[in-house]
Amino acid sequence: MSDDSVDVPEPAEEEVTIWAPEPTGTDEVLSQSIKEWIDSVNFETTVDVPIPENLVDQVIGQEAGSVVIRKAAEQRRHMLMIGDPGTGKSMLARSMTNLLPRDALEDVLVYPNEDDENEPRVRCVPASRGERIVKMQKEAVKQQRERSQKMLLIAFAAIGFLLVIATLQNGDIITLLFGGFLLMFGYMFIRGRLGASDEGRIPKVLVKHDPNELPPFVDATATLSGSLLGDVRHDPFQSGGMETPAHDRVEPGAIHRAHKGVLYIDEVNLLRLEEQQALLTAMQERAFPISGRSERSSGALTKTEPVPCDFILIAAGNLDAIQGMHPALRSRIRGYGYEVYVNSEMPDTSKNRRRLIRFIAQEVVRDMNTSREIPHFDKSAVSMILREAQRRSGRRGKLSLRLRELGGLVRIAGDLASEDGSAFTTSAHVLGARNIAKPLEQQVADRMIERRRDYSLVVNSGERVGRVNGLAVLGANSGLSDFSGIMLPIEGLVTPSLGGGGKIHATGGLSDLAKESVTNVSAVIKKLTGKDISDYDIHIQFVDTHGVDGDSASITIATAIISALEDIPIRQDLAMTGSLSVRGEVLPIGGVTAKIEAAASSGIKTVIIPRANLQDVLLDDKYQDMVKVVAVDSLDEVMQHALIKHEHKESLVERLSSVIDILTPEIGSKSSSV
Repeated sequence: MSDDSVDVPEPAEEEVTIWAPEPTGTDEVLSQSIKEWIDSVNFETTVDVPIPENLVDQVIGQEAGSVVIRKAAEQRRHMLMIGDPGTGKSMLARSMTNLLPRDALEDVLVYPNEDDENEPRVRCVPASRGERIVKMQKEAVKQQRERSQKMLLIAFAAIGFLLVIATLQNGDIITLLFGGFLLMFGYMFIRGRLGASDEGRIPKVLVKHDPNELPPFVDATATLSGSLLGDVRHDPFQSGGMETPAHDRVEPGAIHRAHKGVLYIDEVNLLRLEEQQALLTAMQERAFPISGRSERSSGALTKTEPVPCDFILIAAGNLDAIQGMHPALRSRIRGYGYEVYVNSEMPDTSKNRRRLIRFIAQEVVRDMNTSREIPHFDKSAVSMILREAQRRSGRRGKLSLRLRELGGLVRIAGDLASEDGSAFTTSAHVLGARNIAKPLEQQVADRMIERRRDYSLVVNSGERVGRVNGLAVLGANSGLSDFSGIMLPIEGLVTPSLGGGGKIHATGGLSDLAKESVTNVSAVIKKLTGKDISDYDIHIQFVDTHGVDGDSASITIATAIISALEDIPIRQDLAMTGSLSVRGEVLPIGGVTAKIEAAASSGIKTVIIPRANLQDVLLDDKYQDMVKVVAVDSLDEVMQHALIKHEHKESLVERLSSVIDILTPEIGSKSSSV
């Protein structure tokens, strides 16, 4: 489909749902560029973009998760959300509070136990009544104390009067002074103790709510045992009448503060197994007693009655979180709730582009009336953010849902606009934000490129035997969507094996997967070239590189070895990336755009990539005319482009092509370029 053939309908001004439409199944992926498409959207700045009131309607790209959230809220079911960081798991969880009933909120009070002070009693009352009960009891104790103090004062005054009369009769001044001192000391002592026992009977509000507020949302991520399950504080004054009553030292945990609301725990696998077991018990019983968590504390002697904790658990994490979960806890969620795998990308459709525009508006509005307030975005700035969402998805026809990262870019661009005193955030501010907000991996890659240039380690012209410019990415496993590309020079050397049974030597801090890739490539070369490599020692060096992982350098290694075996030079203005199957097929890899841009930054003129990755190439405008991208299917096509003209080149390519065609006849023999 050509760009000219795409017809984007003009949205109706009154139709709010254009910014948060329901999926219809008819919205097609757009081939039209962002710059052309955005002119058809009826807005000038994000001020014009309506934002839904309910938080659940503000969630972007997680339609399935939103449906499950609504069902879970209605049925009070637990949830497990698994997915990449920054894709909206916490926002989905928080949105559930808008869907829960408010009339069920309760205050929780803890009372002293006359039978056993180390087992305080627990009572629930309707929301907002807890503080009133405590206030009323404090007022009653205060009034009783005032009455008792008045009576005490009258009693001591009477005794003092009698003492004065007795002194006047016998004239003993020393008796008067001594008796007056005793009266004053006794009055102060009794007055201080008066009502103390009554104050110790005043209950403590553990959990309080306002009937007009939303049900609680408690984020218990990375909490310690006492913060999660509750604790009893240590009392340094444990005797002598100065001790703090046991019920006053009780502190609620996150599970109790989430009563009638939502308990959210990200990276739930980081909880210890005993904490997960206690959490499971609380979920089953909907009540959990509070006891002292420190064995050396006086609070260890105290254990309350079961404290209500009727919460909805929303656990979250990455895929590895499942492995660290208590089996019984996950079984509880699966049996009485839902499991959701959140999206990390969404189709690049007109509706989803509009959703991202609304996301930008939401980010701006979220920081309003704060010290971090930023200006709204104009069309040019919105266009660049949408383009960035395309790039960070890593696939053509997709938009990234790593909204936390995109939100960071939005705020930095807004900060730059605020510093300039601009009324709106423009494309220039977004571009500036991209330049100053590079991830650490990109900063490391930039310095490596600069250092290699300083020491002439970057070879981007001429021809050499056994040397190939490979490509790699930094941060592929960092949880970030913004890969950082880097040049990966590889040199191959083939020498006769002196002892027979040739060996493969690879240096450069290779991971186990990378070492396996080197071994597999050697086997492929033996099969495709017909040469017995056991007669040779093969040396592979990853130049100025440490910590190489993955198999995306497979075709690079194969090219270096074949060049060394056949003594045919390789173009040095060319770089390549791709995995290699045992049949000689070039397989897709990740981070292709970042790799191509790294090659262009290093002065490379041509980049070879797997044909399957051609649709994933989303180069920045400044790189469009700097580099030629060639897509290939098989190793013989790689040789055709990488090797210089040589008397043995054509025979080698034909030999490889014939073998690969026999093994995989479905593979085409022609390459394409962009």
